[in-house]
Amino acid sequence: MEQMFKNKVAIITGSGRGIGKAAAVMLAKAGAKVVVSDIDPEPAKETVSEIQQAGGEAVSYIGDVTGDDFAHKIITTAGEKWGAIHIVINNAGFTWDSMIHKMTDKQWDAIMNLHLKAPFRIIRAAKPWFCDAAKKEIEQTGKAVARKIINITSISGTTGNAGQANYSAAKSGMIGLTKTMSKEWGRYNVQCNAIAFGAINTRLSAPKEEGASMEKDGEVISLGIPKQIREIATMMIPLGRLGTPQEAAGSIFFLASPLSDYVSGEVLTVSGGL
Repeated sequence: MEQMFKNKVAIITGSGRGIGKAAAVMLAKAGAKVVVSDIDPEPAKETVSEIQQAGGEAVSYIGDVTGDDFAHKIITTAGEKWGAIHIVINNAGFTWDSMIHKMTDKQWDAIMNLHLKAPFRIIRAAKPWFCDAAKKEIEQTGKAVARKIINITSISGTTGNAGQANYSAAKSGMIGLTKTMSKEWGRYNVQCNAIAFGAINTRLSAPKEEGASMEKDGEVISLGIPKQIREIATMMIPLGRLGTPQEAAGSIFFLASPLSDYVSGEVLTVSGGL
């Protein structure tokens, strides 16, 4: 397991905290070279430092995934640093909830751009490092190296969720993107899968009363779930608790690894049985 990702290069968006950080550390421990990307510099640098102190290789790329030049620049960063890209994990995200009759165009567009347009752009920008590289490998050896795209979706995208019309629509769209990519790039030995997470214990699911927030385009967005709703949701989970970031990262590890080389176009639900 320690060398499962030897000589593999992985890009993970939103990997300064939570699930993304846990996945970055896990893949790096197994030998992957990781581009740790986050909108906030400090968490990204902390993740890189943790990986390096454990003997792994990582660099940070700071930026907003919705930026027009983000996709090209992060792909270029990985490609120029290590000469290859094997794994792209579209994980960055947050929620900006409102009932549909109160939801603004700004809320809708922000979440759609973040959870659907940004992953599309990143995948598109990776084409030279995925498809073109695969063509050369096929010409030289008769077979392309397995490469992976993992799109992080949500059970909100598979079942819907009140107050999350924008998030549910974007996450559902990500499933359609995943299934299409598995068909378009399958001939290049690219496996594209999605993971639909349920309640995982991160700052996005922490009690809203704790006051966590972030700023987007000049607006302060409250993060978390009201304590009462969080307690109700926990009671509905058959395992009786929220998942940990490390448990969530385990599913990413599987789909990024050679263990899943014949798994493509699938949506893996990780929700504690919910």
